[in-house]
Amino acid sequence: MGGALVSNVEITAATVLRGDIIQVGGRACRVSDLFQLPQGAKQLLFESGELLTINGRTRLVAVRMTSRR
Repeated sequence: MGGALVSNVEITAATVLRGDIIQVGGRACRVSDLFQLPQGAKQLLFESGELLTINGRTRLVAVRMTSRR
């Protein structure tokens, strides 16, 4: 049986993935691309075209969908 599991996960610059959905300003924003920056920071590009830069200490909660196997 296929399908997807949805879970809330704490993410950091080291663990954020393409496809993660992060609440920013009350809006759900899906990460479409990631760019590594100095000192472990990352710049997140959302599907909307907006950018968010997080550093190595940033902790956020994201919705992550994983396929059921």
